[in-house]
Amino acid sequence: MYKLPITIEALLVLDAIDNRGSFAAAAEQLNKVPSALSYIVQKLEEQLSVTLFVRQGRRSVLTPAGRHLLDEGRKILGAVSHLAEQTQTISYGWEPKIRIAVDSIFDVQQVLEPLAVFLNEHPNIEIDLSEEVMNGSWESLIEDRCDLLIGAPAPVPSQQGITTQLLDEVAQVFVVPKGHELTRFTAPVSHADIADYRTVIVHDSSKTSIPWSSNIIEQSRHFYVASVEYKIQAIVAGIGIAHLPKKRIQPLLNTGSLVEIKLAAEHESVGVYLAWKTANKGKGLQKLRAIIGQYC
Repeated sequence: MYKLPITIEALLVLDAIDNRGSFAAAAEQLNKVPSALSYIVQKLEEQLSVTLFVRQGRRSVLTPAGRHLLDEGRKILGAVSHLAEQTQTISYGWEPKIRIAVDSIFDVQQVLEPLAVFLNEHPNIEIDLSEEVMNGSWESLIEDRCDLLIGAPAPVPSQQGITTQLLDEVAQVFVVPKGHELTRFTAPVSHADIADYRTVIVHDSSKTSIPWSSNIIEQSRHFYVASVEYKIQAIVAGIGIAHLPKKRIQPLLNTGSLVEIKLAAEHESVGVYLAWKTANKGKGLQKLRAIIGQYC
């Protein structure tokens, strides 16, 4: 079996010499004798056919080849250290990584603060945050593309093995951009009144299941977008009209950039949920759910 000349030990020796400036000081740091470090460096130089250090006064300074080796080697040392920390984390029942899907209807700003609190307490756990829409959100959990689902709208699928917790009731309001013709209507507006206007619709992100549709106005022209944030910006820009979560757009309603229109048939609030696989007993997921529950 071919033995690689570059070892973790050799990289640690190069790192110590570079940091301390001499073989003697590095040997003291590593609790070795200077001759042991000299042997490791000399052997590495012979196997690679390069010179790694040159003397400048009392200091040992890396050559360009040595600098390149150490710069890249420090990436390896960092990865090895991270791997060791993750291994210890797993041994105590904590996951190395938690995948989170946030439904587009839920304001991600509500998620970021509890995530920051969690990461400050558990810096070795990685977070993978993604956005899904409607049935695509539930599909991501069912198909194990995420470990925790945040803000997924009702209805909750009848899939076995999923635990849910109601996070909020999201009030939906019908809005138009500033100066839109519908702002001049005095009576509650009917669906027939708005059918001639372009409406903005968010695509369901479902890949394998039947996509859901929500608040689609028939006979109107449609403008499709990938997220609720795109939908908000499209309406503000005057592209179309649609239902939006009131809490999410309250600042825009306050400034008049968006105007709420009263409909003859008012839209009901939508329940949004925190959801996870019941079989997932990871300590990180449990702690994160508890923190989110305190903030959301």
